[in-house]
Amino acid sequence: MEMKPKYNPQEVEAGRYQSWLDQNLFTPSETSDKDTYTIVIPPPNVTGKLHLGHAWDTTLQDILTRMKRMQGYDTLYLPGMDHAGIATQAKVEAKMREEGISRHDIGREKFLEKAWEWKEEYAEFIRQQWAKLGLGLDYSRERFTLDEGLSKAVKKVFVDMYNKGLIYRGERIINWDPKARTALSDIEVIHEDVNGKFYHFKYPYADGEGFIEIATTRPETMLGDTAIVVNPNDARYKDVIGKKVVLPIVGRELPILGDEYVDQEFGSGAMKVTPAHDPNDFEIGNRHELERIVVMDETGHMNEHAGKYEGLDRFDCRKQLVKDLEAQGLVIKIEDHMHSVGHSERSGAIVEPYLSTQWFVKMKPLAEQALNNQNTDNRIEFVPARFEKTFNRWMEEIRDWTISRQLWWGHQIPAWYHNETGEMYVSEEPPADIENWTQDEDVLDTWFSSALWPFSTLGWPNVDTEDYKRFYPTNVLVTGYDIIFFWVARMIFQGLEFTDQKPFNDVLLHGLVRAEDGRKMSKSLGNGVDPMDVIDQYGADSLRYFLATGSSPGHDLRYSTEKVESAWNFINKIWNAARFSLMNIGESFTVKDIDLSENLSIADQWILTRLNETIETVTSLSEKYEFGEVGRSLYNFIWDEFCDWYIEMSKIPMNQEDEIQKNVTRSVLSYTLDRIMRLLHPFMPFVTEHIWQNIPHEGTSIVTSQWPTVDQSLMFEDSKVVMEQLVEIIKSVRQSRLEVNTPLSKSIPIKIQVKDQNVQALLIRNQDYLERFCNPSTLEISTNIDIPEKAMTSVVTAGEVILPLEGLIDMEKEIKRLEKELDKWQKELDRVNHKLANENFVNKAPEKVINEEREKKKNYQEKFDGVKSRIEQLKA
Repeated sequence: MEMKPKYNPQEVEAGRYQSWLDQNLFTPSETSDKDTYTIVIPPPNVTGKLHLGHAWDTTLQDILTRMKRMQGYDTLYLPGMDHAGIATQAKVEAKMREEGISRHDIGREKFLEKAWEWKEEYAEFIRQQWAKLGLGLDYSRERFTLDEGLSKAVKKVFVDMYNKGLIYRGERIINWDPKARTALSDIEVIHEDVNGKFYHFKYPYADGEGFIEIATTRPETMLGDTAIVVNPNDARYKDVIGKKVVLPIVGRELPILGDEYVDQEFGSGAMKVTPAHDPNDFEIGNRHELERIVVMDETGHMNEHAGKYEGLDRFDCRKQLVKDLEAQGLVIKIEDHMHSVGHSERSGAIVEPYLSTQWFVKMKPLAEQALNNQNTDNRIEFVPARFEKTFNRWMEEIRDWTISRQLWWGHQIPAWYHNETGEMYVSEEPPADIENWTQDEDVLDTWFSSALWPFSTLGWPNVDTEDYKRFYPTNVLVTGYDIIFFWVARMIFQGLEFTDQKPFNDVLLHGLVRAEDGRKMSKSLGNGVDPMDVIDQYGADSLRYFLATGSSPGHDLRYSTEKVESAWNFINKIWNAARFSLMNIGESFTVKDIDLSENLSIADQWILTRLNETIETVTSLSEKYEFGEVGRSLYNFIWDEFCDWYIEMSKIPMNQEDEIQKNVTRSVLSYTLDRIMRLLHPFMPFVTEHIWQNIPHEGTSIVTSQWPTVDQSLMFEDSKVVMEQLVEIIKSVRQSRLEVNTPLSKSIPIKIQVKDQNVQALLIRNQDYLERFCNPSTLEISTNIDIPEKAMTSVVTAGEVILPLEGLIDMEKEIKRLEKELDKWQKELDRVNHKLANENFVNKAPEKVINEEREKKKNYQEKFDGVKSRIEQLKA
């Protein structure tokens, strides 16, 4: 396989994924006594294509599964997708509107055909994107939340929960989306602060003597008022409890009741009760057996109970109603009022609290079970740990879950109603005399089916399947912290309830991908980034490496083209190092030729030691999910130590005639490069496979190669001390050359005064490296050196490095050059000092600008002092 002079990700990645699939590398064995490792993919919605958040999420999962596969685990990374009820139905309906039809025109069956066509189209897009990202998925086990097996699991869970009393049907106030015309659960409602109004109205007493003041933010709901309540302990109203008021416009008489729910300090201390349009009013209505009058229809328009306002949109009704009340002199005042208003997460419509008959899950016993589990040895570990508090808090404050949705796309509720008697029948199978029954038209909340995902995908409710027995519970869930409530919590309580086991051992939570300026990516801002476009430009490996190493667990990630490019540069560095190594290893060198048993140079010993330390660090940090730190460790070892130092040092024996030493160097290059590719493989699967196929190896693919482990026989602690001293001396000489403007190509005399004879012997033994990297005309290493009057000296661990200046440079010419440079820095200092001495500038300029100028001054002063010191040294 060719390795061209320049790394080209498109060429490297082309066809590679399909070859992995053809070799069946991502499918675990049928039966095995090996330990298993399982991740089920958080199923993307079939509403559209994957975004950067998906790319980040799945990259982390793929890193973990690739690493575990290499560590010998029977690894399953299971793919699948979510039908995403409301979101997908909205997309399909929008497409139909463009065609001039609605779902009601074609009926449920034909609509579902269109929805399935949509699903197939977008599922294929998603698979293509998974392939482009290089995800090691076992497609033979791919699942969809509406497929037959998962639908069976959903029906069983619903029926079992109903029979246990955990699911019930009832009339309650729910969150209603008038645009999508469906109920929503609490967590599908996004609360936003909105500038509104606080309306104060007069409700006249029925006896004609005065009025009671009522304040509301939703005047249109007053048409459904059935009472006024005051706090029985409120002295202002102790004499009016039992009296009646006349509901303005409508003319209906309403009783004044006492209820301790009323806050005496808020507003007028009296509140209207609309049991059909407010959850708190609903509870008050239940306590006082009040009538529930619904004044709107499912579209947010006023109905027949709204009198003359029937047919008006709820907000148009509000405007007209307030005008009519003003005309009757019943408006006391209207105040500006900032308040939190619920919006539908999917449609964006303002949510209406609405009395409706729906299906609910009784959450308290399920939440208690999940909370209690966190106090046992079976607890689920949250990473970072702080998110466990978020989970606990939500579970402690949880309300019953509205699970019915007025949609057609989804799992239709397995309940039937008798056409004559109205009797309800709940079962996994329809009644035998189906012609006499009508199935509930509602479908279940999308999260009801995805809550079963970790076990329904593995064959449950059939607990005897090999997949369920071997791969459940799963090992880790990787997902964003923003869906702890939506999904994570629900999987936990359903897993515990139906399998008696936690669904996963760990929950690894990451943040959101943000734009470079920290803002959330969105279509409206136009700052979104398509991961496929990034891959087309920089390759999947570059994107994956950036996503995996650019943040720590639980934190947001700022997308940066510059950092993706930096990842590409890193891969290009690895590519060049591999090409050099392969040229020196040669085509005839094989794995069997690798011999690290003797004749290792100090550089060989050092790089093998650092390799082992890196293996230990990378493995340990990966187990803790600290991929940012893993990236730093790999970068430092590969770029700074292997590429910049060892490869350069390997040129010494490779350019000499000693064949034994050449073979040792080939062995070290081959062995180290092989281990580097394996360590990098989970992060950069494509390029590592390409390089690995070119270096001496055993096996068909790096995907199934063994994860590197520490080899204690290749740990040479002393080599690190020696190398540190050599590198320090080399860097010192290079810095001194830089300061006196002497290129490395010019040989110069170098003297090293060492601390003792041991260090002297050590440096003399490794003199080749000093000669190769310092280019001395003469090299003197001694415990006692006659230091010339004019010399550059630098203290190092080994002793002192001395560069005689006589003959090294033209003193007069160098002093003149430095004096010019000194003058330049003096002018810069004068300019910045003048600016900072200007009171107008200091008082008016932003603090950031002033701080930048102060930083410049510090920088210029350091440069000025350094040049001045050098001139004094040369003149001494």
